Amino acid sequence: MWATPRMKYLSRSFGTLCRVNVQCRSLVTTTNSAQVIEQHQFYNEEQQKLQNAIKKLIDKEINPHVDEWETAGMWPAHKIMKLFGQAGFLGINKPVEYGGLDLDYKYQAAFNEALGGICAPGVGMGIGVQTDLTTPALARFGSEYLKREFLAPSISGDVVSCLGVSEPDAGSDVAGLQTSARHHGEDLIINGQKMWITNSWQADWICLLLNTSAGPPHLNKSLVCVPMKTPGIHLTKMIDKLGMRSSDTGQIFFDEVRVPAKNIIGEEGKGFTYQMLQFQGERMAMALSGLEPMKMCIQETLDYIRERKAFGQPLLNNQYLHFRLAELETELECLRSIIYRAVELYVHGEDITRLASMCKLKVGRLTREVADSCLQMWGGMGFTNEILVSRLCRDLRLFSIGGGADEVMLTIICKFMGTLPVPPKKNKKFIT
Repeated sequence: MWATPRMKYLSRSFGTLCRVNVQCRSLVTTTNSAQVIEQHQFYNEEQQKLQNAIKKLIDKEINPHVDEWETAGMWPAHKIMKLFGQAGFLGINKPVEYGGLDLDYKYQAAFNEALGGICAPGVGMGIGVQTDLTTPALARFGSEYLKREFLAPSISGDVVSCLGVSEPDAGSDVAGLQTSARHHGEDLIINGQKMWITNSWQADWICLLLNTSAGPPHLNKSLVCVPMKTPGIHLTKMIDKLGMRSSDTGQIFFDEVRVPAKNIIGEEGKGFTYQMLQFQGERMAMALSGLEPMKMCIQETLDYIRERKAFGQPLLNNQYLHFRLAELETELECLRSIIYRAVELYVHGEDITRLASMCKLKVGRLTREVADSCLQMWGGMGFTNEILVSRLCRDLRLFSIGGGADEVMLTIICKFMGTLPVPPKKNKKFIT
């Protein structure tokens, strides 16, 4: 079955993890036989082994500690990244020569879906930054030097990375970012700031999108690998967030930061294009990682209202409640179908910009609907910090904002539909 050395390594890695005797408390709900059949239809045997291995690692090393990390406002990124790196999980679809497994994207999709089993989505988000946000362009377009210096240690889990795109005045408007670099001999001198940066307080390097020339906004940007210990980098604010509280999020200032120009990923001026490509992977990762939390919301709520009694009978006997859960389950499975369709097309090299935008839009809206509807069924308990559904209600709200807001996704979809209004042409003034 294992035809290549990387496959044999993968088999040994999964097998070792699968034999771990997990004693810790697991908040991940069990799947029923129907869901098992569905997984068999989409993921092959090895992809299922991958998911099982990830779930065992999550149940042993992450879920027993998430309450503590939520309170602290930070997860132990270096420790967890190293564990995932040693298991081979941080380079699933990355080149073998840099420590990856060089498997197709469907394995990465299986990984992202399994990450959703973490009972604090902020931790899964931090891991996903390293696998799907900071390293795809580096692996595809980076020089040999950059891959050895930044990609290889990211895959092994020896370093933690973050992505620097958003700014205080340029969130959804990526073309409008102001952080810039000027050439000085063989170096770049960077000035500017980045905002809402996940992993920023623990990161060893940042994949930074900035302006490297004064040309058109879609042609003047570059992606640059910048070590976070470089003089002139200042983290000034740990952002206090509504949700994803176990994830460290910061504001970063760059004051005359000097890095070699050879740290530019690929061609100078192609950064906007490279980042748009990375956004597709990010949006698919978010869509996939939203499936399991919604399943957990529904299952946890179902178990609760089956036991909770009011007016002499279980709450579940209320027709509105069991009908509503049936509606949510139906919506979830419809979303799962379009996500799996997009994954298959992506694996076969198709442009999935339209579908990925639809998946991202729908997961953002459905996670809000599922979490809010389920929270309501918990009554007073839903307004406490003592249940998983409450945490998911806060955390999943980010899915409609981060990685491209709902409105950006709608704009992209409208472009494909040809329904965006054409801006009026400006009248040119001629001097006679």
